[in-house]
Amino acid sequence: MEDSYLTLEGPCEGLFKSKGSKHFGYGFPIGSEVEAKSHLESLKRQHHAARHIAYAWMLGFDGNHHRSSDDGEPSNTAGPPILGVIRAHTLTHVLFAVVRYFGGTKLGVGGLIEAYREGAADALRNGTIVERIRTERHRISFAYEHMGIVMGLIKRWELDPVNTNFQISCYLDVDVRLRQTEGFVRAVRETRVADIRKV
Repeated sequence: MEDSYLTLEGPCEGLFKSKGSKHFGYGFPIGSEVEAKSHLESLKRQHHAARHIAYAWMLGFDGNHHRSSDDGEPSNTAGPPILGVIRAHTLTHVLFAVVRYFGGTKLGVGGLIEAYREGAADALRNGTIVERIRTERHRISFAYEHMGIVMGLIKRWELDPVNTNFQISCYLDVDVRLRQTEGFVRAVRETRVADIRKV
């Protein structure tokens, strides 16, 4: 099972110039559509004089959850080329946007496609691609007197609790690497003192 993915370590910026037009490229790691919108609103405030801010984002792990926008440029000349850069590097949980300042000379369809693609690609060249591990969060519930057994199990699996609640009836949440979940769930159930469920 594929349980890692490639994304951006942090924000990045680039610039592509063509016939006097400037194309400022921006890349951001994102966790949601809301985050993507927030970055785009920030860019619109920052570049309020710009003609176009085209973008593309990708979320999830199957390549199907994405969106792109030409933002008023001719159809498929801006958003899709940016999305192409994301796909070419098999990135996810990222947003790339390219801000265009028109330089007075029309670029034509081919020129626009190149400009938006290169604006995003230059931002990526100035960024850092990192591999992240996919995890699944599980909640383990148990009685207080069985805490030693549960904590011992978590230590053996080299996991760190994310949320804990140690009252009379206890629970804790752990993020388990995707390919380890089946074995870990089985190990918890085999203790016979704890319940586990995905959260």
